[in-house]
Amino acid sequence: MSKQDKEFVKEITPQSEDYSQWYLDVVLKAQMMDYSPVKGCMVIRPYGFTLWENMQQGLDKRIKATGHKNAYFPLFIPESLLQKEADHVEGFAPEVAWVTHGGNEKLAERLVVRPTSETIICEMYSRWIQSYRDLPVLINQWCNVVRWEKVTRPFLRTSEFLWQEGHTAHRNEEEAEEETLKMLEVYRDFVENDLAVPLFVGRKTENEKFAGALRTYSIEALMSDGKALQAGTSHNLGTHFAKVFEITYLDRDGELKFVWQTSWGVSTRLIGAIIMVHGDDRGLVLPPKVAPTQVVLVPIAPKKVREEVLVKAAILYEELRAAEIRVEMDDREEYSPGWKFNEWEMKGVPLRIEVGPRDLEAGQAMLARRDTGGKETVSLEELMTRVPALLAEIQANMYEKAKKFRDDNTHRTDDYAEFKQIIEEKRGFVLSRWCGDSACELAVKEETKATIRCVPFNMETSPGKCLHCSTESTKLVYFARAY
Repeated sequence: MSKQDKEFVKEITPQSEDYSQWYLDVVLKAQMMDYSPVKGCMVIRPYGFTLWENMQQGLDKRIKATGHKNAYFPLFIPESLLQKEADHVEGFAPEVAWVTHGGNEKLAERLVVRPTSETIICEMYSRWIQSYRDLPVLINQWCNVVRWEKVTRPFLRTSEFLWQEGHTAHRNEEEAEEETLKMLEVYRDFVENDLAVPLFVGRKTENEKFAGALRTYSIEALMSDGKALQAGTSHNLGTHFAKVFEITYLDRDGELKFVWQTSWGVSTRLIGAIIMVHGDDRGLVLPPKVAPTQVVLVPIAPKKVREEVLVKAAILYEELRAAEIRVEMDDREEYSPGWKFNEWEMKGVPLRIEVGPRDLEAGQAMLARRDTGGKETVSLEELMTRVPALLAEIQANMYEKAKKFRDDNTHRTDDYAEFKQIIEEKRGFVLSRWCGDSACELAVKEETKATIRCVPFNMETSPGKCLHCSTESTKLVYFARAY
């Protein structure tokens, strides 16, 4: 490796030295984003936005397959609508951005820049829903929201971010609960299969649920620094909002009833999850299913044979494109092959193909994996078969590697002293018994900074004692410090 190539790698702070700085170095050097003139907001650059578009396409396809349709609701919400729901406004009050003037005129009523859209969507549903024939209403929207955060970090927590939010209305609790859990499973399938991020799935506690919800469920991931990240949520809103906004329908039995509602969402926070689950000291490591560039083709072309190599590389490039592989060809003359390798590795491209004059003579190409660093030689005749297969191998390997890390850093104890030691000295999730009392939950949070990430589904256990108060309990929960 040349001195120039070594200096390139040094521009990323090692994870072990300063994890937060490593993260910032990666998102900036990989041109995922840049800081904007507005404090707490970011500019998502083309490479980062292409990643988001690929994620959006994969999830949008799943959402539509379950019968939902996309719509769009206004960015601005009248203050009177937000004030209708006390728990909701209290939950978002510290993060709300207000519009007080239109041009030079003071508005008669302040407007909220949406932190989420329950209130304005409920207002519209109260107009649209009259009869059981109008149900279910299955609507999703892709949009931006604003939450005036005091402490921000690119993609993970910003004052403005992109997301999708689904909002549905149903005849009864059974249908609403089925919808809530169905969309939770859609999220699990998408995050595990497309993003290669393993999850724990379960219900949020009363303290951790969404403001105004009856029940909240979440998918929880483990980042490589040992902190948890809430990757998505799905809420059964019950009839709470329906009663506030008078969303009623005439049922088959002739009775006027309140609808049952759900809401669910994931955001650009998932980009942060991809970075922190898979990234390493050389930069990003991106799952092939969503990577902006799946394959980079690097011709190694000395001047004497440059044209010959480039002609063959161009043919390979077109063949890869025809196979619907997202490919880039890096034929820049002003950079050395080593520099190019480092740059594309830093950008997390799953697979690199190297083609030089000796390779052409031998009728072969060199393939280099980003996930393992492994290399193999493949004949040009087999290339179009091997590349898709190798991308699938990389996708599967990334998931298994992340799952092993998650499992290796999931601990089990009901001893509070041991629990505190694990939280402080080790990392990851801790599976423990909890009595169900919110006072115990808050005490653990206050004393250790660990929160209950979720109450997992279908986890049976023999009787034992609560981690904190020693009350008899069979309820197991996942604790962790979290972003």
